[in-house]
Amino acid sequence: MFQKLGAEFIGTFWLVLGGCGSAVLAAGVADVGIGWLGVSLAFGLTVMTMAYAVGHISGGHFNPAVSLGLMIGGRFEAKDLIPYWVAQVAGAIAAAVVLYLIVSGAPEFAGPGGFASNGYGAASPQGYSMMSALIIEVVLTAAFLFIILGSTSSGAPAGFAPIAIGLGLTLIHLISIPVTNTSVNPARSTGVALFADGPALSQLWLFWVAPLLGAAIGGILWKTLGSEE
Repeated sequence: MFQKLGAEFIGTFWLVLGGCGSAVLAAGVADVGIGWLGVSLAFGLTVMTMAYAVGHISGGHFNPAVSLGLMIGGRFEAKDLIPYWVAQVAGAIAAAVVLYLIVSGAPEFAGPGGFASNGYGAASPQGYSMMSALIIEVVLTAAFLFIILGSTSSGAPAGFAPIAIGLGLTLIHLISIPVTNTSVNPARSTGVALFADGPALSQLWLFWVAPLLGAAIGGILWKTLGSEE
C-alpha cells in the first residue's frame, strides 16, 4: 500500500505541476505562449507519461473521481478509496506549493491571480454559469471514466490504455477550458484553489461534487453497457 500511495502522490503531483504549471507559466506568454491547445496537451501528456511510469504500481488514478469510478465499475477495492484520495490531494497540494514558489520568483510578481483554478460565473474563463459548469463537469468526467474502463478492459489492445486516456483528457480540456478551466479532478482543483486569488475556494464544492457524480455515472454506464465481466 505504501508503494501504491507513493505512486498516486507522485502521479498527481506531476499532473498538477505539468498541467497547471503550463497554464500559469506558459499559456499567456506574449508571442510564444502555448494557449489553451498547449495546456490541453500538457494535461494529457502528464497523465499518459505517469500512467506508463507508475500505472503498474497503483493503477494510475491520480484523481479522486477516477478512483471512485473504478470502484463503482468493479476495478478497485472500496477499502482503498480514502487512502488514495488522501495521497492524491496531498500530491496536488505539494505541486501547487512548488508552482507557487516558482511563480513568486517572477520579477513583477504581484500575486498568483487565478493560478489555473477552476470556477464559474465571473471565475469562468468565458463567464459561463454555475449550471453550465455543473453539466459539463459531470458529463465529461463520466466520459473520462468510460474511456478509462474501456481502454483498460480485457478486450482492449494491450499497452495502449495510457495513450487513449491521455488523449481523452486532452480532448476534455479542449472542450471545457473556456467553461470551467477544466477540472474533472477534485485533487487538481483543490491544490491550486488554496493559493488562487478570487472565489476559487468558495466555488471548490462544485469541482468535488460534479466530478464525483460524473465518475459514478461513468462507472455505472460501463458496468451496464460495456463490461465483459
